Amino acid sequence: MAPNSPTVANWALGRRIREKREAEGLPGADGAKRVGITPAFLSEVEKGKKNLSPDKMEALLGAYEFTTEEQEELRDLRDQGSRRGWWTSYSALFSNELLRLFGLEHGAESLCTYDNGLVNGLLQTEDYARAIIESGTPNVRLAEADRRVQCRMMRQRRLTGEDPLRIRTIMTESSLRQQIGGRSTLRNQLDHLANLIEDHPDHVEVWIIPFEATGGDALGGSSFMLLDFPSGRLPTMLWQETVTSTRLTSHPLSVREYSIAISSAAEHSLSREDSLRLIKKASSEL
Repeated sequence: MAPNSPTVANWALGRRIREKREAEGLPGADGAKRVGITPAFLSEVEKGKKNLSPDKMEALLGAYEFTTEEQEELRDLRDQGSRRGWWTSYSALFSNELLRLFGLEHGAESLCTYDNGLVNGLLQTEDYARAIIESGTPNVRLAEADRRVQCRMMRQRRLTGEDPLRIRTIMTESSLRQQIGGRSTLRNQLDHLANLIEDHPDHVEVWIIPFEATGGDALGGSSFMLLDFPSGRLPTMLWQETVTSTRLTSHPLSVREYSIAISSAAEHSLSREDSLRLIKKASSEL
């Protein structure tokens, strides 16, 4: 079971509240009025971005006529959602959207990523991560760069432990060749990647799309990630990132489109064994 995440708990709670309101045929304004909050605040609660106070939670449970069993489940979710995740200590550095991603990632069971030109952040060494962070924001102060690298390393803790996050990442061969931080930094990164694959075969998969690949839906596109969760009530979440924008959505059509894209990318990838051999070969050539 993935660890508890306040972000995931609030998201799950919000979905349950919205589903109940809609099942009762209540417009948002009427539902908010019954609880004694504004429609805008209820909307944020239903999106998992706000947490109800204990008294408002009790008012909602009564107004929406949840069963006794449901009430206990929802109180537990509210309590989990009121806690602070480790990522909140980095709120001065990252947008709310990115912090929410960290929270979802922490509570996810598995994720599948596509990366074009860079090794995925969850698989990066400190030096490789620092080279990306410092080159992307050349005016960043040393202390801020340290904190950003620290946060990235904190995220990687989910790859170890009793119930580690399962990650399947598909990346282009250019990710193995782009000399981020210089030859030595890249070589150490590739060796680290190979070690992760060999040391954690049950939950770390890396598939490489070679230069010889002739097509694929994801080729030429931006990086993205699909996150899945232990609860059957929660849908797959899509994270998409470009140079100037980010997007976090569980909209079924978007998720379906990117699921198709990642399947296409997998079809054009080398096998896990051949991908590992290519990673080692790229390292030996540096």
